[in-house]
Amino acid sequence: MTDFITLLSWQAWLTIAMIVVVFGLQVFTKLPADFTFLGALAVLSLSGVLDVKEALAGFASAGVITVGFLYVVVAGMQGTGGLNWIVKSVLGNPGSVRSAQLRMMLPIAALSGFLNNTPVVALFIPIVKKWAKAIKVSPSLLMIPLSYASIFGGVCTLIGTSTNVIVNGMFHDKYGENLTMFGISCLGLPCLIAGMFYMVLLSRKILPERGGIESAFENAREYTIEFLVDQSGAVSGKSIIDAKLRNLTNGFIVEIVRGDQMISAPPPTWVLQSGDRLVFAGGVDLVHELRDFSGLQVADEQLFELDAPLKDRCLVECVVSNTCPMLGDSIREGGFRKRYNAVVLAVARNGERLSGKIGDIVLQPGDTLLVESHAGFVPRQKDSRDFYLISGVDDSTPVDKRKAPLAFLVIFLMVLLVATGAISMLKASMAAAFLMLVLGCCSFDRARKSVEWNVLLVVAAALGIGCALQKSGAAEATANALLAFCENSPWPALACISFVTIVLTMFITNNAAAALMFPVTMGAVDRLDVSPLPFVFCLMVAASCSFASPIGYQTNLMVYGPGGYRFSDYLKIGLPLSILMMIVSVGLAPLIWPF
Repeated sequence: MTDFITLLSWQAWLTIAMIVVVFGLQVFTKLPADFTFLGALAVLSLSGVLDVKEALAGFASAGVITVGFLYVVVAGMQGTGGLNWIVKSVLGNPGSVRSAQLRMMLPIAALSGFLNNTPVVALFIPIVKKWAKAIKVSPSLLMIPLSYASIFGGVCTLIGTSTNVIVNGMFHDKYGENLTMFGISCLGLPCLIAGMFYMVLLSRKILPERGGIESAFENAREYTIEFLVDQSGAVSGKSIIDAKLRNLTNGFIVEIVRGDQMISAPPPTWVLQSGDRLVFAGGVDLVHELRDFSGLQVADEQLFELDAPLKDRCLVECVVSNTCPMLGDSIREGGFRKRYNAVVLAVARNGERLSGKIGDIVLQPGDTLLVESHAGFVPRQKDSRDFYLISGVDDSTPVDKRKAPLAFLVIFLMVLLVATGAISMLKASMAAAFLMLVLGCCSFDRARKSVEWNVLLVVAAALGIGCALQKSGAAEATANALLAFCENSPWPALACISFVTIVLTMFITNNAAAALMFPVTMGAVDRLDVSPLPFVFCLMVAASCSFASPIGYQTNLMVYGPGGYRFSDYLKIGLPLSILMMIVSVGLAPLIWPF
């Protein structure tokens, strides 16, 4: 240990000090990770440990750029409703909590093997929340399994998680070659199986039963929403229960209007016909839920006359003021669409359930309207005296289901080209993102919003700090100290590196942990003169094994609020899981790729 201390230069000590400061700020303060990592990188650059080119090299890293393009690819899948279709087809109506967890975890793990898991989890959180409500299961029993399943699937392929992409980029920089698409699958699949068994068998006993942060606000506002049965036959000719409109997650059928006939509280055996107007009562999410049903369309025909393409539309909630010029007129008579270039989809009035057609409702002060309009409606009307309050509904752009097959084709071609080695992961993701935009699967606005810029900044800065570790000699000295502790034996060294990486991911992001540990790992490989493959693949798994903390992995943090969790919940279920993953990966890697 004395030799380790005396051999370090001031540059190495400064680098180590910056890493310790970053760890401390992440654990004991609420400063954002991108701020702390960029600050540390700035100190290392200004002090001369890194020159400008070295400090900025991470921002030009192939791995970082690839992750950015993958966000756009997943946004294309989301914009066409492709992932929603998969979820509706697979989740179903399980009979127990364990069955629900397994039904949810399997498709998410499979998707996360080919789509970056962070945006996949972001998409699935609202879907799983709705599903949990429908099957009457506490969201806290599903949200952590959702995050962990995405991690299990992510370690099975090269593109499943941004960590693997980042490590592959660093591996290419050092050795001049790329890892194969399914190279890690031999290790990732056993880890996935072990993780699934652990979660299904033990999570029911360990996870708490709590409501998410939204549970206190459920049913705060109930809208009257009207949809029309079209002529496609998907709903027409079926009973309400057969059409799966009986047990909706976010609302229920109030009445059916058929010509001059009005049927209140229709029985579940009532057979629907083309042209029926179905009046629902429910929250904002009911609009999204009903739009996923083939055979239903928004009842107001004026919606199709809006001066805005589908990809540029959004939902907006607005409260009618006492100076609105339409007071005393019905929505249709007042010409709401012509006046505001927007169409009223639903109306809420002090919890009162309104009957009749939406267009016939006479507006009153305080009515809350759910309208579909061009994205410019909010800035255009925010200072208007016609409305007291205007608020856009997040992620409410209608999906264009017609382009879902194109989105699936783009994903398939991307995976095929990378798997066959035809082109690099960077080129494949770049081409896939470009096609998503050109084919109209994803709008430019959605593409910009889909990129998690703070994640990319953290990774780029961590790569720069990793470069400082290597350049200053701190990585080599740390590797030598680890090897001395492990008596220069490759298997104990592999276990030690995996353990340290797992500990780091409890306090900093997984990508940052991988970037910091890669030079240390390669230093150990060079010192031992062994194959880098078992070390690289174990590093990928260890960096993704951030189960014991919500801080280290972004998907864990994303489900923290929706699941109503506490920090200790992750520690109870995640610490044994992390140890299990370490045992499986360290035990199998040298058998698959001999030292």
